[in-house]
Amino acid sequence: MNKGELIEHIAKQADLSKAAASRALEAVIGGVRTTLKKGGTVSLVGFGTFSVTKRAARTGRNPRTGATIKIKAAKVPKFRPGKALKDAL
Repeated sequence: MNKGELIEHIAKQADLSKAAASRALEAVIGGVRTTLKKGGTVSLVGFGTFSVTKRAARTGRNPRTGATIKIKAAKVPKFRPGKALKDAL
């Protein structure tokens, strides 16, 4: 399912126009993004938890040349599914 199909599904299930469903989805994604940027977590009971983790700096290898390179430390988003989502699968 891509973003367009998700918007269509939301519109159908919530009896909304596609424009309203699109705005609602953008608002949810924006809220999650803003919270993660601030270092917080977003917990949706029954679905899962979005959080930010820190990845340490490390050395890697350029696959084209084989040369060793330094990979910087980074903050990466993480999703941990909830029990209800796991059970549904």
